[in-house]
Amino acid sequence: MQKIEPLEYDKYYHIYNCGINGEDLFREPANYEHFLRLYDKYIDPLADTFAWCLMKNHFHLLLRIKDENVVSSNLTGFQNLSGLDKPPHQYFSNLFNAYTKAINKRFKRHGSLFERPFKRKHVNSDGYFRKLVVYVHNNPVHHGFCEHPMEWPWSSYLTCISVKPTKIKRKEVIGWFDDVGNFKFMHQQEQNIIEIENYLEI
Repeated sequence: MQKIEPLEYDKYYHIYNCGINGEDLFREPANYEHFLRLYDKYIDPLADTFAWCLMKNHFHLLLRIKDENVVSSNLTGFQNLSGLDKPPHQYFSNLFNAYTKAINKRFKRHGSLFERPFKRKHVNSDGYFRKLVVYVHNNPVHHGFCEHPMEWPWSSYLTCISVKPTKIKRKEVIGWFDDVGNFKFMHQQEQNIIEIENYLEI
């Protein structure tokens, strides 16, 4: 069983979770879009995002909880986020609860949608950060939904190789791979999936 650790400011985390009892989290394109809108509302003021991928019944996020002073200034005036009177993990819970309510209303279902508590793993190695970026983007390939991460529309891979404005920390991500060419090259290499998933305790 994975040890659940509290989220701390100014630290990197891989956050991931799945639907309760393997239930689908996303049934139609509008669901993915709504989750991303809610993510922008609840999490963007709290964390810098480096990579993400939404799959039918699970998701992966690679992010850094911002410095506490930065978060405090970001949340000023956000009545719905209640300032800093809650620990960082509560904002993720608010995201998941808001999404669950929307899905329950849309599909006339009841009860929890996500496994609890949501999974989180502190990332404290540059080398492992790079492996996780590749792992997150290649998740649809690993699960047989496509043959290359660029074919999956619900991840940050296409954003990372684009030049369009984005809130994703693209410059930092590409910097960890030296350049876009090496970023693409590393995403085409075979990964040790067992090593990564053992580390994550998936």
